[in-house]
Amino acid sequence: MSLSPISAQSALAIQQLVDMRAQFDDLQRQLSTGQKSANYAGLGLDSGVTVSLNSQLAAIGGYDNTIDNVGTRIGLMNTALGSMTDLATQVKSALAQAPLGVNGSGVTLAQQTGQNALDQLLSMLNTQSGGRYLFSGRATDQPAVETLDHILNGDGARAGLKQLISERTQADLGVGGLGRLTLGTAGSTVSITDDTSPFGFKLASVSSSLSNAAVSGPSGAPATLSVDFSGGNPNDGDAITVRFDLPDGSSENLTLTATTSSPPGANQFAIGGTTAQTAANFQAALNTAIGKLADTSLTAASAVAASNDFFDADSSNPPQRVNGPPFDTATGMIAGTAANTVIWYTGEAGASPARDTATARVDQSLVVSYGARANETGIRTLVQNVATLAAVAISPSDPNAPDLSSALNQRLTQNMNAPGSQTISDIQTELASAQSSLTAAKDRHQQTSATLSDFLQQIQGVSNEDVGAQILALQTRMQASMQTTALLFQTSLVNYLK
Repeated sequence: MSLSPISAQSALAIQQLVDMRAQFDDLQRQLSTGQKSANYAGLGLDSGVTVSLNSQLAAIGGYDNTIDNVGTRIGLMNTALGSMTDLATQVKSALAQAPLGVNGSGVTLAQQTGQNALDQLLSMLNTQSGGRYLFSGRATDQPAVETLDHILNGDGARAGLKQLISERTQADLGVGGLGRLTLGTAGSTVSITDDTSPFGFKLASVSSSLSNAAVSGPSGAPATLSVDFSGGNPNDGDAITVRFDLPDGSSENLTLTATTSSPPGANQFAIGGTTAQTAANFQAALNTAIGKLADTSLTAASAVAASNDFFDADSSNPPQRVNGPPFDTATGMIAGTAANTVIWYTGEAGASPARDTATARVDQSLVVSYGARANETGIRTLVQNVATLAAVAISPSDPNAPDLSSALNQRLTQNMNAPGSQTISDIQTELASAQSSLTAAKDRHQQTSATLSDFLQQIQGVSNEDVGAQILALQTRMQASMQTTALLFQTSLVNYLK
Protein backbone atom coordinates (compact mmCIF):
# COMPACT_ATOMS: atom_id res chain seq x y z
CA MET A 1 0.00 0.00 0.00
CA SER A 2 1.35 3.50 -1.01
CA LEU A 3 1.01 6.61 1.13
CA SER A 4 0.96 10.24 -0.11
CA PRO A 5 3.53 12.40 1.58
CA ILE A 6 1.93 14.42 4.31
CA SER A 7 4.32 17.32 3.63
CA ALA A 8 3.07 17.63 0.04
CA GLN A 9 -0.53 17.81 1.18
CA SER A 10 0.39 20.43 3.76
CA ALA A 11 2.17 22.55 1.17
CA LEU A 12 -0.89 22.39 -1.08
CA ALA A 13 -3.16 23.40 1.77
CA ILE A 14 -0.89 26.30 2.67
CA GLN A 15 -0.84 27.51 -0.95
CA GLN A 16 -4.62 27.41 -1.04
CA LEU A 17 -4.71 29.50 2.13
CA VAL A 18 -2.29 32.01 0.58
CA ASP A 19 -4.44 32.25 -2.56
CA MET A 20 -7.59 32.71 -0.52
CA ARG A 21 -5.87 35.39 1.56
CA ALA A 22 -4.89 37.25 -1.61
CA GLN A 23 -8.45 36.92 -2.88
CA PHE A 24 -9.73 38.19 0.47
CA ASP A 25 -7.44 41.24 0.31
CA ASP A 26 -8.61 41.97 -3.24
CA LEU A 27 -12.27 41.71 -2.18
CA GLN A 28 -11.61 44.11 0.68
CA ARG A 29 -9.99 46.54 -1.78
CA GLN A 30 -13.04 46.26 -4.04
CA LEU A 31 -15.31 46.93 -1.10
CA SER A 32 -13.38 50.07 -0.08
CA THR A 33 -12.76 51.51 -3.59
CA GLY A 34 -15.81 50.24 -5.45
CA GLN A 35 -13.49 49.29 -8.33
CA LYS A 36 -13.25 45.83 -9.82
CA SER A 37 -9.52 46.06 -10.46
CA ALA A 38 -6.60 48.23 -9.43
CA ASN A 39 -5.17 48.18 -12.98
CA TYR A 40 -6.35 47.78 -16.54
CA ALA A 41 -4.91 44.25 -16.81
CA GLY A 42 -7.40 43.07 -14.24
CA LEU A 43 -10.30 44.05 -16.48
CA GLY A 44 -9.42 41.59 -19.20
CA LEU A 45 -11.09 42.23 -22.54
CA ASP A 46 -12.80 45.38 -21.19
CA SER A 47 -9.50 47.17 -20.58
CA GLY A 48 -9.46 48.77 -24.05
CA VAL A 49 -13.00 50.08 -23.66
CA THR A 50 -12.13 51.46 -20.23
CA VAL A 51 -9.11 53.34 -21.58
CA SER A 52 -11.26 54.87 -24.31
CA LEU A 53 -14.03 55.89 -21.91
CA ASN A 54 -11.58 57.47 -19.46
CA SER A 55 -9.95 59.37 -22.31
CA GLN A 56 -13.33 60.76 -23.40
CA LEU A 57 -14.19 61.78 -19.85
CA ALA A 58 -10.81 63.50 -19.42
CA ALA A 59 -11.37 65.42 -22.66
CA ILE A 60 -14.81 66.53 -21.52
CA GLY A 61 -13.30 67.66 -18.21
CA GLY A 62 -10.75 69.73 -20.10
CA TYR A 63 -13.46 71.28 -22.26
CA ASP A 64 -15.48 72.13 -19.15
CA ASN A 65 -12.49 73.85 -17.59
CA THR A 66 -12.11 75.91 -20.76
CA ILE A 67 -15.82 76.75 -20.71
CA ASP A 68 -15.55 77.96 -17.12
CA ASN A 69 -12.57 80.20 -17.93
CA VAL A 70 -14.08 81.61 -21.10
CA GLY A 71 -17.44 82.06 -19.38
CA THR A 72 -15.77 84.15 -16.69
CA ARG A 73 -14.07 86.34 -19.30
CA ILE A 74 -17.25 86.86 -21.29
CA GLY A 75 -19.11 87.65 -18.09
CA LEU A 76 -16.58 90.37 -17.22
CA MET A 77 -16.71 91.75 -20.75
CA ASN A 78 -20.50 91.91 -20.75
CA THR A 79 -20.46 93.61 -17.35
CA ALA A 80 -18.03 96.23 -18.67
CA LEU A 81 -20.05 96.75 -21.85
CA GLY A 82 -23.25 97.09 -19.85
CA SER A 83 -21.62 99.76 -17.70
CA MET A 84 -20.46 101.55 -20.85
CA THR A 85 -24.03 101.64 -22.10
CA ASP A 86 -25.16 103.13 -18.81
CA LEU A 87 -22.42 105.76 -19.04
CA ALA A 88 -23.50 106.64 -22.57
CA THR A 89 -27.03 107.23 -21.31
CA GLN A 90 -25.75 109.43 -18.49
CA VAL A 91 -23.56 111.48 -20.84
CA LYS A 92 -26.35 112.01 -23.36
CA SER A 93 -28.64 113.08 -20.55
CA ALA A 94 -26.01 115.52 -19.31
CA LEU A 95 -25.54 116.91 -22.83
CA ALA A 96 -29.24 117.59 -23.08
CA GLN A 97 -29.80 119.00 -19.62
CA ALA A 98 -26.63 120.43 -18.10
CA PRO A 99 -26.43 124.24 -18.04
CA LEU A 100 -23.22 126.03 -18.93
CA GLY A 101 -21.81 126.29 -15.41
CA VAL A 102 -18.40 125.86 -13.86
CA ASN A 103 -17.08 124.04 -10.83
CA GLY A 104 -14.63 125.40 -8.28
CA SER A 105 -11.69 124.72 -10.60
CA GLY A 106 -13.12 126.71 -13.48
CA VAL A 107 -13.98 123.59 -15.49
CA THR A 108 -17.39 123.56 -17.15
CA LEU A 109 -19.89 121.05 -15.85
CA ALA A 110 -20.05 119.39 -19.26
CA GLN A 111 -16.27 118.98 -19.30
CA GLN A 112 -16.31 117.51 -15.79
CA THR A 113 -18.99 115.04 -16.84
CA GLY A 114 -16.88 114.07 -19.85
CA GLN A 115 -13.70 113.61 -17.83
CA ASN A 116 -15.39 111.44 -15.20
CA ALA A 117 -17.09 109.29 -17.84
CA LEU A 118 -13.88 108.97 -19.88
CA ASP A 119 -11.91 107.87 -16.82
CA GLN A 120 -14.44 105.12 -16.15
CA LEU A 121 -14.56 104.04 -19.79
CA LEU A 122 -10.79 103.67 -20.03
CA SER A 123 -10.68 101.66 -16.80
CA MET A 124 -13.33 99.29 -18.14
CA LEU A 125 -11.47 98.84 -21.42
CA ASN A 126 -8.36 97.80 -19.49
CA THR A 127 -10.27 95.04 -17.67
CA GLN A 128 -8.20 91.91 -17.01
CA SER A 129 -9.05 88.30 -16.27
CA GLY A 130 -6.33 85.88 -15.27
CA GLY A 131 -3.64 88.27 -16.50
CA ARG A 132 -5.35 88.72 -19.89
CA TYR A 133 -6.52 92.12 -21.13
CA LEU A 134 -9.96 91.46 -22.55
CA PHE A 135 -10.27 94.37 -25.02
CA SER A 136 -6.78 94.23 -26.57
CA GLY A 137 -7.52 91.77 -29.35
CA ARG A 138 -4.72 89.23 -29.64
CA ALA A 139 -2.35 91.40 -27.57
CA THR A 140 -3.69 90.02 -24.30
CA ASP A 141 -0.50 90.88 -22.43
CA GLN A 142 -0.78 94.66 -22.84
CA PRO A 143 -3.41 97.28 -21.91
CA ALA A 144 -6.01 98.11 -24.53
CA VAL A 145 -5.92 101.90 -24.15
CA GLU A 146 -3.72 104.73 -22.94
CA THR A 147 -4.36 106.63 -19.73
CA LEU A 148 -6.82 109.52 -19.52
CA ASP A 149 -4.02 112.03 -18.94
CA HIS A 150 -2.03 110.86 -21.96
CA ILE A 151 -5.07 110.79 -24.24
CA LEU A 152 -6.19 114.32 -23.32
CA ASN A 153 -2.93 116.09 -22.51
CA GLY A 154 -0.29 114.08 -24.31
CA ASP A 155 2.90 112.50 -23.01
CA GLY A 156 6.03 114.59 -23.35
CA ALA A 157 6.79 115.00 -27.05
CA ARG A 158 3.65 113.07 -27.96
CA ALA A 159 0.62 115.29 -28.55
CA GLY A 160 -2.74 114.43 -27.04
CA LEU A 161 -6.28 115.15 -28.16
CA LYS A 162 -6.36 118.70 -26.79
CA GLN A 163 -3.34 119.68 -28.84
CA LEU A 164 -4.76 118.17 -32.04
CA ILE A 165 -8.04 120.02 -31.46
CA SER A 166 -6.16 123.28 -30.89
CA GLU A 167 -4.13 122.84 -34.08
CA ARG A 168 -7.19 122.00 -36.13
CA THR A 169 -9.19 124.90 -34.69
CA GLN A 170 -6.42 127.34 -35.63
CA ALA A 171 -6.34 125.90 -39.14
CA ASP A 172 -10.11 126.06 -39.56
CA LEU A 173 -10.54 129.58 -38.18
CA GLY A 174 -7.64 130.99 -40.17
CA VAL A 175 -5.74 134.21 -39.58
CA GLY A 176 -8.76 136.49 -39.39
CA GLY A 177 -11.02 134.11 -37.49
CA LEU A 178 -13.55 133.95 -40.33
CA GLY A 179 -13.12 130.31 -41.22
CA ARG A 180 -10.72 130.89 -44.13
CA LEU A 181 -13.28 133.07 -45.91
CA THR A 182 -12.27 136.28 -47.63
CA LEU A 183 -14.84 139.09 -47.77
CA GLY A 184 -14.53 141.97 -50.19
CA THR A 185 -16.53 144.92 -51.46
CA ALA A 186 -16.11 146.59 -54.82
CA GLY A 187 -18.57 149.42 -55.26
CA SER A 188 -21.99 147.88 -54.71
CA THR A 189 -20.81 144.27 -54.96
CA VAL A 190 -19.92 142.08 -51.98
CA SER A 191 -17.98 138.85 -52.53
CA ILE A 192 -17.26 135.83 -50.33
CA THR A 193 -14.43 133.49 -51.27
CA ASP A 194 -13.27 130.32 -49.53
CA ASP A 195 -9.79 128.85 -50.06
CA THR A 196 -8.42 125.69 -51.60
CA SER A 197 -7.23 124.14 -48.33
CA PRO A 198 -9.30 121.43 -46.60
CA PHE A 199 -9.89 123.80 -43.69
CA GLY A 200 -12.57 126.26 -42.69
CA PHE A 201 -15.96 127.05 -44.22
CA LYS A 202 -16.74 125.82 -47.71
CA LEU A 203 -19.39 127.64 -49.73
CA ALA A 204 -22.13 125.16 -50.60
CA SER A 205 -25.15 127.09 -51.89
CA VAL A 206 -27.12 130.29 -51.60
CA SER A 207 -30.79 131.27 -51.74
CA SER A 208 -31.97 134.87 -51.92
CA SER A 209 -35.12 136.97 -51.85
CA LEU A 210 -33.22 140.26 -52.07
CA SER A 211 -35.09 142.55 -54.46
CA ASN A 212 -32.95 144.26 -57.11
CA ALA A 213 -29.80 142.36 -56.03
CA ALA A 214 -28.02 139.94 -58.35
CA VAL A 215 -26.67 136.89 -56.54
CA SER A 216 -24.24 134.55 -58.30
CA GLY A 217 -22.23 131.50 -57.30
CA PRO A 218 -20.81 129.85 -55.48
CA SER A 219 -18.58 128.70 -58.31
CA GLY A 220 -14.98 128.36 -59.28
CA ALA A 221 -11.94 127.10 -57.38
CA PRO A 222 -11.68 128.51 -54.83
CA ALA A 223 -15.44 129.00 -54.72
CA THR A 224 -16.74 132.56 -54.85
CA LEU A 225 -20.18 133.98 -54.09
CA SER A 226 -21.11 137.55 -55.04
CA VAL A 227 -24.05 139.80 -54.19
CA ASP A 228 -24.45 142.81 -56.49
CA PHE A 229 -26.68 145.61 -55.15
CA SER A 230 -26.11 147.93 -58.14
CA GLY A 231 -29.63 147.23 -59.40
CA GLY A 232 -31.14 148.91 -56.35
CA ASN A 233 -31.66 148.51 -52.64
CA PRO A 234 -33.57 145.50 -51.28
CA ASN A 235 -36.86 145.87 -49.49
CA ASP A 236 -37.32 145.66 -45.74
CA GLY A 237 -37.57 141.98 -44.78
CA ASP A 238 -35.76 140.64 -47.84
CA ALA A 239 -33.22 137.95 -46.91
CA ILE A 240 -30.31 135.93 -48.20
CA THR A 241 -29.23 132.52 -46.88
CA VAL A 242 -25.75 131.12 -47.43
CA ARG A 243 -25.11 127.48 -46.74
CA PHE A 244 -21.64 126.44 -45.53
CA ASP A 245 -20.12 122.96 -45.37
CA LEU A 246 -18.11 122.34 -42.18
CA PRO A 247 -15.06 120.12 -41.51
CA ASP A 248 -17.01 117.39 -39.70
CA GLY A 249 -19.36 116.84 -42.65
CA SER A 250 -22.18 118.92 -41.21
CA SER A 251 -23.52 122.14 -42.68
CA GLU A 252 -24.84 125.44 -41.35
CA ASN A 253 -27.07 128.12 -42.80
CA LEU A 254 -26.38 131.81 -42.28
CA THR A 255 -29.33 134.10 -42.98
CA LEU A 256 -29.10 137.91 -43.16
CA THR A 257 -32.23 140.02 -43.42
CA ALA A 258 -32.47 143.56 -44.81
CA THR A 259 -34.00 146.08 -42.40
CA THR A 260 -34.79 149.75 -42.08
CA SER A 261 -34.50 149.54 -38.28
CA SER A 262 -31.69 151.46 -36.65
CA PRO A 263 -29.66 149.93 -35.27
CA PRO A 264 -30.21 146.59 -37.01
CA GLY A 265 -30.62 143.49 -34.87
CA ALA A 266 -28.63 140.28 -34.91
CA ASN A 267 -28.27 138.76 -38.39
CA GLN A 268 -29.71 141.91 -39.99
CA PHE A 269 -28.14 144.56 -42.24
CA ALA A 270 -29.32 148.13 -42.65
CA ILE A 271 -30.63 149.34 -45.98
CA GLY A 272 -28.48 152.37 -46.77
CA GLY A 273 -29.21 155.60 -48.57
CA THR A 274 -27.26 154.27 -51.55
CA THR A 275 -26.52 150.82 -52.89
CA ALA A 276 -22.87 151.28 -51.95
CA GLN A 277 -23.86 152.00 -48.33
CA THR A 278 -26.15 148.97 -48.38
CA ALA A 279 -23.29 146.83 -49.70
CA ALA A 280 -20.98 148.11 -46.95
CA ASN A 281 -23.63 147.43 -44.29
CA PHE A 282 -24.18 143.98 -45.73
CA GLN A 283 -20.46 143.16 -45.59
CA ALA A 284 -20.19 144.43 -42.00
CA ALA A 285 -23.16 142.30 -40.92
CA LEU A 286 -21.77 139.36 -42.86
CA ASN A 287 -18.40 139.77 -41.16
CA THR A 288 -20.00 139.76 -37.70
CA ALA A 289 -22.31 136.82 -38.42
CA ILE A 290 -19.55 134.71 -39.98
CA GLY A 291 -17.26 135.50 -37.05
CA LYS A 292 -19.87 134.28 -34.59
CA LEU A 293 -20.59 131.18 -36.68
CA ALA A 294 -16.85 130.48 -36.76
CA ASP A 295 -16.57 130.81 -32.98
CA THR A 296 -19.47 128.41 -32.42
CA SER A 297 -20.48 125.90 -35.07
CA LEU A 298 -17.15 125.89 -36.93
CA THR A 299 -15.15 125.53 -33.70
CA ALA A 300 -17.38 122.64 -32.61
CA ALA A 301 -17.13 120.98 -36.03
CA SER A 302 -13.37 121.49 -36.03
CA ALA A 303 -13.06 119.72 -32.66
CA VAL A 304 -15.12 116.80 -33.94
CA ALA A 305 -12.98 116.56 -37.09
CA ALA A 306 -9.75 116.55 -35.06
CA SER A 307 -11.23 113.94 -32.73
CA ASN A 308 -12.14 111.80 -35.75
CA ASP A 309 -8.53 111.88 -36.89
CA PHE A 310 -7.19 111.15 -33.40
CA PHE A 311 -9.44 108.20 -32.62
CA ASP A 312 -9.38 106.70 -36.10
CA ALA A 313 -5.74 105.86 -35.49
CA ASP A 314 -3.99 102.77 -34.16
CA SER A 315 -0.54 101.21 -34.33
CA SER A 316 -0.96 100.47 -38.05
CA ASN A 317 -2.91 103.61 -38.98
CA PRO A 318 -1.29 106.87 -37.79
CA PRO A 319 -3.47 109.87 -36.91
CA GLN A 320 -3.77 112.78 -39.33
CA ARG A 321 -2.62 116.17 -38.06
CA VAL A 322 -2.51 119.71 -39.44
CA ASN A 323 0.75 120.26 -41.27
CA GLY A 324 2.19 123.11 -39.23
CA PRO A 325 3.19 125.28 -37.52
CA PRO A 326 2.01 127.78 -38.42
CA PHE A 327 -1.43 126.23 -38.22
CA ASP A 328 -3.65 129.19 -39.12
CA THR A 329 -2.17 129.29 -42.64
CA ALA A 330 -1.69 125.52 -43.08
CA THR A 331 -2.72 124.07 -46.41
CA GLY A 332 -2.93 120.36 -45.68
CA MET A 333 -2.71 117.42 -43.32
CA ILE A 334 0.23 115.20 -42.44
CA ALA A 335 0.41 111.78 -40.85
CA GLY A 336 1.45 111.79 -37.21
CA THR A 337 3.75 109.17 -35.78
CA ALA A 338 3.95 107.17 -32.58
CA ALA A 339 6.86 109.44 -31.62
CA ASN A 340 4.94 112.72 -31.83
CA THR A 341 1.32 111.71 -31.25
CA VAL A 342 -0.35 109.58 -28.58
CA ILE A 343 -1.89 106.44 -30.04
CA TRP A 344 -4.96 105.99 -27.85
CA TYR A 345 -5.56 102.29 -28.68
CA THR A 346 -2.54 100.21 -27.69
CA GLY A 347 -3.91 96.71 -28.34
CA GLU A 348 -3.65 94.51 -31.42
CA ALA A 349 -5.12 96.10 -34.56
CA GLY A 350 -5.18 93.39 -37.21
CA ALA A 351 -7.55 93.01 -40.13
CA SER A 352 -9.38 89.96 -38.77
CA PRO A 353 -12.79 90.37 -37.10
CA ALA A 354 -12.51 91.40 -33.47
CA ARG A 355 -14.40 88.36 -32.21
CA ASP A 356 -11.87 86.05 -33.90
CA THR A 357 -8.97 87.46 -31.88
CA ALA A 358 -9.78 85.07 -29.02
CA THR A 359 -11.06 81.56 -29.68
CA ALA A 360 -11.56 78.48 -27.54
CA ARG A 361 -12.38 74.90 -28.43
CA VAL A 362 -15.16 73.92 -26.05
CA ASP A 363 -16.19 70.70 -27.75
CA GLN A 364 -14.69 68.29 -30.21
CA SER A 365 -16.51 70.05 -33.04
CA LEU A 366 -17.17 73.53 -31.60
CA VAL A 367 -14.88 76.57 -31.43
CA VAL A 368 -16.23 79.73 -29.77
CA SER A 369 -14.99 83.22 -30.74
CA TYR A 370 -15.16 85.82 -27.99
CA GLY A 371 -12.41 88.39 -28.61
CA ALA A 372 -12.87 92.17 -28.55
CA ARG A 373 -10.96 95.32 -29.40
CA ALA A 374 -11.38 98.69 -27.75
CA ASN A 375 -11.22 100.38 -31.16
CA GLU A 376 -14.32 98.64 -32.50
CA THR A 377 -16.75 101.17 -33.93
CA GLY A 378 -19.33 100.83 -31.16
CA ILE A 379 -16.77 101.33 -28.38
CA ARG A 380 -14.61 103.88 -30.18
CA THR A 381 -17.60 106.10 -30.98
CA LEU A 382 -18.50 106.36 -27.32
CA VAL A 383 -14.93 106.95 -26.15
CA GLN A 384 -14.32 109.51 -28.91
CA ASN A 385 -17.39 111.62 -28.19
CA VAL A 386 -16.91 111.54 -24.43
CA ALA A 387 -13.24 112.49 -24.86
CA THR A 388 -14.18 115.35 -27.18
CA LEU A 389 -16.59 116.64 -24.58
CA ALA A 390 -13.81 116.54 -22.00
CA ALA A 391 -11.19 118.11 -24.27
CA VAL A 392 -12.95 121.15 -25.73
CA ALA A 393 -12.28 124.18 -23.56
CA ILE A 394 -15.29 126.51 -23.24
CA SER A 395 -14.78 129.69 -21.25
CA PRO A 396 -17.92 130.80 -19.41
CA SER A 397 -16.77 134.40 -19.89
CA ASP A 398 -16.94 134.03 -23.68
CA PRO A 399 -20.18 135.63 -24.94
CA ASN A 400 -20.43 132.87 -27.54
CA ALA A 401 -19.91 130.12 -24.96
CA PRO A 402 -23.59 129.03 -24.73
CA ASP A 403 -23.85 128.73 -28.52
CA LEU A 404 -20.53 126.89 -28.75
CA SER A 405 -21.60 124.50 -26.00
CA SER A 406 -24.93 123.93 -27.73
CA ALA A 407 -23.27 123.35 -31.13
CA LEU A 408 -20.81 120.87 -29.64
CA ASN A 409 -23.36 119.02 -27.54
CA GLN A 410 -25.71 118.70 -30.52
CA ARG A 411 -22.97 117.13 -32.65
CA LEU A 412 -21.81 114.76 -29.93
CA THR A 413 -25.37 113.61 -29.25
CA GLN A 414 -25.99 112.98 -32.95
CA ASN A 415 -22.73 111.08 -33.30
CA MET A 416 -23.53 108.88 -30.30
CA ASN A 417 -26.93 108.08 -31.81
CA ALA A 418 -25.70 107.62 -35.37
CA PRO A 419 -27.81 104.93 -37.09
CA GLY A 420 -26.42 102.15 -39.24
CA SER A 421 -23.12 101.70 -37.41
CA GLN A 422 -22.06 99.16 -34.83
CA THR A 423 -23.20 99.79 -31.27
CA ILE A 424 -22.10 98.41 -27.92
CA SER A 425 -25.35 96.44 -27.85
CA ASP A 426 -24.26 94.68 -31.06
CA ILE A 427 -21.04 93.56 -29.37
CA GLN A 428 -23.01 92.38 -26.35
CA THR A 429 -25.33 90.38 -28.60
CA GLU A 430 -22.40 88.60 -30.25
CA LEU A 431 -20.83 87.80 -26.89
CA ALA A 432 -24.20 86.61 -25.59
CA SER A 433 -24.36 84.23 -28.54
CA ALA A 434 -20.94 82.87 -27.57
CA GLN A 435 -22.14 82.53 -23.98
CA SER A 436 -25.18 80.55 -25.14
CA SER A 437 -22.91 78.22 -27.10
CA LEU A 438 -20.85 77.65 -23.95
CA THR A 439 -23.94 76.86 -21.90
CA ALA A 440 -25.29 74.47 -24.52
CA ALA A 441 -21.92 72.73 -24.80
CA LYS A 442 -21.67 72.31 -21.04
CA ASP A 443 -25.18 70.85 -20.90
CA ARG A 444 -24.23 68.32 -23.59
CA HIS A 445 -21.07 67.49 -21.67
CA GLN A 446 -23.04 66.79 -18.50
CA GLN A 447 -25.34 64.40 -20.31
CA THR A 448 -22.48 62.69 -22.12
CA SER A 449 -20.42 62.42 -18.94
CA ALA A 450 -23.31 60.85 -17.08
CA THR A 451 -23.76 58.24 -19.82
CA LEU A 452 -20.06 57.46 -20.10
CA SER A 453 -19.61 57.33 -16.33
CA ASP A 454 -22.52 54.92 -15.98
CA PHE A 455 -21.08 52.69 -18.70
CA LEU A 456 -17.65 52.87 -17.07
CA GLN A 457 -19.12 51.99 -13.70
CA GLN A 458 -20.69 48.90 -15.18
CA ILE A 459 -17.26 47.79 -16.40
CA GLN A 460 -15.04 48.88 -13.54
CA GLY A 461 -17.43 49.01 -10.65
CA VAL A 462 -18.60 46.31 -8.27
CA SER A 463 -21.70 45.71 -6.18
CA ASN A 464 -21.02 46.08 -2.47
CA GLU A 465 -23.63 43.43 -1.76
CA ASP A 466 -21.98 40.93 -4.11
CA VAL A 467 -18.53 41.66 -2.72
CA GLY A 468 -19.83 41.32 0.84
CA ALA A 469 -21.36 37.95 0.05
CA GLN A 470 -18.10 36.78 -1.56
CA ILE A 471 -16.13 37.91 1.49
CA LEU A 472 -18.44 35.95 3.83
CA ALA A 473 -18.21 32.84 1.65
CA LEU A 474 -14.45 33.19 1.43
CA GLN A 475 -14.15 33.60 5.18
CA THR A 476 -16.09 30.36 5.67
CA ARG A 477 -13.83 28.53 3.22
CA MET A 478 -10.72 29.92 4.78
CA GLN A 479 -11.87 28.91 8.26
CA ALA A 480 -12.59 25.35 7.12
CA SER A 481 -9.28 25.14 5.26
CA MET A 482 -7.36 26.39 8.25
CA GLN A 483 -9.03 23.86 10.54
CA THR A 484 -8.22 21.08 8.09
CA THR A 485 -4.64 22.28 7.77
CA ALA A 486 -4.30 22.35 11.55
CA LEU A 487 -5.46 18.73 11.76
CA LEU A 488 -2.98 17.75 9.10
CA PHE A 489 -0.14 19.32 11.01
CA GLN A 490 -1.19 17.31 14.10
CA THR A 491 -0.97 13.99 12.16
CA SER A 492 2.05 11.76 12.96
CA LEU A 493 3.04 8.15 12.05
CA VAL A 494 2.26 7.05 15.56
CA ASN A 495 -1.21 8.44 15.29
CA TYR A 496 -1.61 6.94 11.86
CA LEU A 497 -0.59 3.39 13.05
CA LYS A 498 -3.07 3.59 15.82
